[in-house]
Amino acid sequence: MKKSKNYLQIVVLSGKGGTGKTTFTAAFAELADNKIVIDCDVDAANLYLLLNPNIESRKDFYGGKKAEIDISDCTKCGLCEELCTFNAISDFKVNAISCEGCGLCFRACPEKAISFETQKSGVFYLGHLEDKSEFYYAKLFPGEGNSGKLVSEIKKEASHQINDKTEWIIIDGPPGIGCPVNASLSDADYVVLITEPSLSAVHDLQRLIKLLKTFKYPYGIIINKCDLNFEITKTIRNLAIKDGMKILGEVPFNEDFVNSLRMNKTVIKYNPLLKKDLADIWNQIKQQSQLVNN
Repeated sequence: MKKSKNYLQIVVLSGKGGTGKTTFTAAFAELADNKIVIDCDVDAANLYLLLNPNIESRKDFYGGKKAEIDISDCTKCGLCEELCTFNAISDFKVNAISCEGCGLCFRACPEKAISFETQKSGVFYLGHLEDKSEFYYAKLFPGEGNSGKLVSEIKKEASHQINDKTEWIIIDGPPGIGCPVNASLSDADYVVLITEPSLSAVHDLQRLIKLLKTFKYPYGIIINKCDLNFEITKTIRNLAIKDGMKILGEVPFNEDFVNSLRMNKTVIKYNPLLKKDLADIWNQIKQQSQLVNN
């Protein structure tokens, strides 16, 4: 492990949604000891549904600024509506969903009739899992930006709980390659990529690999539902060989993965017979992450 710390941060990502990322993250969280678990998919947090944490506190998140017109001071000159490239102003009212918080109308208004204040954009939660491990997740309000900032905020909050006994920080990242993904990757020691044998998944996997290579993050891959299309599964294996990427595991399609979600349970709790296979994958992750960080 790195000499500067006694723990490793594992980030679980997928190029697209629906590959099973959260299902696997929940299983790894159940298998790991001495961990802190963070759901960084702030636009669609659902890891808490499987891990059922005891929520002990919540904090409001204030992200970007929004414009608001004080109609009592407004002379209805129409300049703000003319300048707004996001079409967020109509009939001298600002649509909070459409407003991108650029502040142009605020600066341009000759009557100073537009305020530009920081807005409450979401909330994040702090709690504990069944084994007393810390758990964090957040929800960004619909239409709000600054998802990356909210991810950084909850990771910063979680970092205060790191102590000498902490061995793992397990992060369920958002899908894609956008700002919240980059924020999730901050300080990552190893990245686990969850994919499936479909053309869209391979395309998005390649984009994600390109991102990881750019920032030189070590990573490995899990092929979920590997038996649904053997040809594309072979393509993913070849991609791994070409890029020197470790295949951490291949998991056949199993309806228990779907059924466990319906029951709000981890797949291990739903079907304990799957624990050995998932534990083998988790051990691969531990070995690889420790290997690349020695």
